Amino acid sequence: MSITKPNLLPNLQNLAAQIAGELKFDTLTKTLYATDASVYREIPLAVAFPKTEEDIKKLIHFAKENQTSLIPRTAGTSLAGQCVGNGIVVDVSKHFTKILEFNKEEKWVRVQPGVVRDELNRFLKPHGLFFSPITSTANRAMIGGMVGNNSSGTTSIVYGTTREKVILLNTILSDGNSAVFEALDKAAFDQKCALDTLEGKLYKQLKDELSEVKNQNNIRENFPKKSIHRRNTGYAVDYLLESNIFTEGGEKFNFCKLLAGSEGTLAFTTEIKISLDPLPDPIEVVVAAHFISIHESMKAAQVAMKHPATAVELMDKIILDCTKESIEYSKNRYFVEGDPMALLMVEFTGKTEEEARNKAEKLIQDLKKDGLGYAYPVIEPSMTKSAWALRSAGLGLLANIPGDAKAVACIEDTAVDIEDLADYIDEFDKMMDAYGQQPVHYAHAGAGEIHLRPILDLKKKSGQEEFYNISLDVAKLVKKYNGSLSGEHGDGRVRAPFIPLMVGEENYQLFRRIKYTWDENNIFNPGKIVDTAPMNTSLRYEAEMVTPVQNTLLDFSQSGGILRLAEKCNGSGDCRKLPESGGTMCPSYQATRNERDTTRGRANTLREFLTLDKKENAFDHPEIKEALDLCLSCKGCTAECPSNVDMASMKAEFQYQYHKTHGVPLRSKAFANINSLNELGSKISTLANFGLSNSLTSGMMKSVLGVAKKRNLPAISGMSLRKWYNKNYHSLPTNGKKIKALYLFIDEFTNYNDTEIGITAIKLLHKLGYEVKVVEHDESGRSALSKGLLEKARKHADNNVKVFQDIVDGSIPLVGIEPSAILSFRDEYPKLVSDNLVEGAKKLKFHTLLIDEFIGREIANGNITADIFTKNAKQIKLHGHCHQKALSSLSWTQKMLSLPENYQVEIIPSGCCGMAGSFGYEAEHYDVSMKIGEMVLFPAVRKATSETIIAAPGTSCRHQIMDGTKRHAKHPVEILWEAISNLN
Repeated sequence: MSITKPNLLPNLQNLAAQIAGELKFDTLTKTLYATDASVYREIPLAVAFPKTEEDIKKLIHFAKENQTSLIPRTAGTSLAGQCVGNGIVVDVSKHFTKILEFNKEEKWVRVQPGVVRDELNRFLKPHGLFFSPITSTANRAMIGGMVGNNSSGTTSIVYGTTREKVILLNTILSDGNSAVFEALDKAAFDQKCALDTLEGKLYKQLKDELSEVKNQNNIRENFPKKSIHRRNTGYAVDYLLESNIFTEGGEKFNFCKLLAGSEGTLAFTTEIKISLDPLPDPIEVVVAAHFISIHESMKAAQVAMKHPATAVELMDKIILDCTKESIEYSKNRYFVEGDPMALLMVEFTGKTEEEARNKAEKLIQDLKKDGLGYAYPVIEPSMTKSAWALRSAGLGLLANIPGDAKAVACIEDTAVDIEDLADYIDEFDKMMDAYGQQPVHYAHAGAGEIHLRPILDLKKKSGQEEFYNISLDVAKLVKKYNGSLSGEHGDGRVRAPFIPLMVGEENYQLFRRIKYTWDENNIFNPGKIVDTAPMNTSLRYEAEMVTPVQNTLLDFSQSGGILRLAEKCNGSGDCRKLPESGGTMCPSYQATRNERDTTRGRANTLREFLTLDKKENAFDHPEIKEALDLCLSCKGCTAECPSNVDMASMKAEFQYQYHKTHGVPLRSKAFANINSLNELGSKISTLANFGLSNSLTSGMMKSVLGVAKKRNLPAISGMSLRKWYNKNYHSLPTNGKKIKALYLFIDEFTNYNDTEIGITAIKLLHKLGYEVKVVEHDESGRSALSKGLLEKARKHADNNVKVFQDIVDGSIPLVGIEPSAILSFRDEYPKLVSDNLVEGAKKLKFHTLLIDEFIGREIANGNITADIFTKNAKQIKLHGHCHQKALSSLSWTQKMLSLPENYQVEIIPSGCCGMAGSFGYEAEHYDVSMKIGEMVLFPAVRKATSETIIAAPGTSCRHQIMDGTKRHAKHPVEILWEAISNLN
């Protein structure tokens, strides 16, 4: 439905004024909510962010009066298109986020639907309890969405599905009245049936329908096998049929069984009461059994299920190969031996490691006895988290397949009885072979569910036809085995058209009668489960569409252009994780909780406008500018996004292109030319620093440039580091020890602002026996890159590559102090420099090191030892620079600072500090910047004792820590220099 229809826009404006929350219907917001993690796209009428139940009631009334619909949404990671529709998307993830009530003794908790699963479990952990369903999206998936989809996850073979955990639901029905659903005995059930309300009508209808022997027989004969606990095809009337109302000795009747897995099509849930389980045994090990074929791994899954495993998960070669190219996940492949066609990861827990290992060894013995597998590494408790991270990344990693053909979610949710699994997979693979497909096998083998994905190009008509034909053929195959077409991801738009085939036409008509009794005006998430449009309509891409190609200064050819880089985002929503989950991505979302500020939101915006653009300058859209405004270019997405959607590079390119039409703002010019301004200021440093610190002059300067008034501007050194080196280096006392030489990159920040740190670094390296060479070179270009002045940045990059490409190699590396500057050589330079210098830039990236890396490696090589450092004890809290975490590792800094034998180094589990170069200085970004700092970093620094040393390699980070906590943070080289015991 379009807002151009008569009177609808004024009605939306009136509604927006009436609710306590927000109602948005601007182009950007609707674009952000037009997709989820599925292949579907439909522009909604509006997006609502309700604050109260009364808001939801007003939305229901509006939908009924204006013949539109409500599409409930939490994290928006639905794979079947459940969150896509043309009505009002109702996002409860922003305000309905409270844990309302907890009962430890009775093991239950009552929450609002926007509570994140992992966030709930962090709350429960001190009490020895947890909410057991664990999906691969658990660090952003919300309880409301898990109920809507009846989520399962890796441990469902032990704990069951979400449906088994739901005790009570507070809902609002389609007539706008509230209703509470919970377990009822026969007397209470009959009382409900007698009510002269919509709620009473719901109970009476189910009683009448399921009392009919014909309907009972249809359900029992045509639904999936009961042995398949992951069965989500249609409405769960088979569970209701087993209740005490219809089956002697059954459990109490509870409509929650029906609502779980109903995908928001029957009622709007506002509160959820769920049962909890005791925390599992604390020690876990994982057997990563290796196989030469999928069939063999399926046979092994049957063996594994005869053991007390808590998870039995499969990854195939296609997924494993994707992990090779991921910066983040390639680190987690350490246990992979050879080139297996499949890995079966089987988890065992115990009160001790010995107990868990004994269980693992018994499985390994049985696998060997049956001749299944060729390697069986046992992953120790300290490493299981990284191993499971490798498996959890599978969905996003699939987006890394080059080209327009992708692994498409359409048949990935099939579940069959575990005893049928190997035969089913064999038939499936033969079917796929007939289509010329090499499908991806991935997921929950122990539960009989394998996420099977064909590789399809949905931009082509043939790909869209194959999308349908494969789905239909697989549905027929699943029916042959009496399996479930929807195991845990739901029917949505992609599988619902096949429900009549899966359960029979009579049962499908029963579903329709249920839907329209609950929701006669089709308000709640229409087109899901029943009366669904053809599954190959409303796709993200039109058939035979030509992907527009944008001429860019940065080289995006590895992804097929900037648009295809944006298209790599499949909506898995890893960028929506909260700060407590660790990592860096995506700091502005963590502060604002706005979809606009996720990597996904930005990628969707770029994809939408670059695809549909008709302007001369394809980037000239205020919507793109708004979506990218709070991107801190932290580079977290380059490592933590499984699809490696490099938003920092895309933002730099966008700014460059946008400037072509709108010009470069004064502030951007000033920040981009900070090196030249500092060089000038260095010549009159006393006067310059007075101007930077004096409230009157600095206030005027901040006002003109749009710098936050509360920010302290960095002081300028009277002598640059380069001048100090030329004047003093060769007169430094020698100790006769010469290990090797290195070239020091004198970046623009260390040269004029952090000169003392640079001097200390040179002294430290010299003291440790390294010859520090300095040559004439350009600034890094980082400041220009951050403001989209790419031609200026390219000039610096070209000059630097020309200087260093022939003198830097494996024996004489290029070493830098400031992470954002030196790591430009690794990240941006190969795609920034002129064509004739690309090979030189690629060579340099492998021989360019952050000083922390250089010293850490030299320690590992035995060239630097602890004997020359103090024996005094020190406590150090370390905050890492974003670029370092994305492109290198904090482990080198930790190793470096831990060299003095009594130095204890604790890494602060912070993401971005919030400063991010110039971002935190900008007036309009100051509040968000400080909010980011307050999430983890500032509290951790404040809790540290006064004797604890705060370490931070990044210049921006140190300034942010000072502004936010009034604590002085030191660069790691300063700490190590102070630790040398025989200073002269």
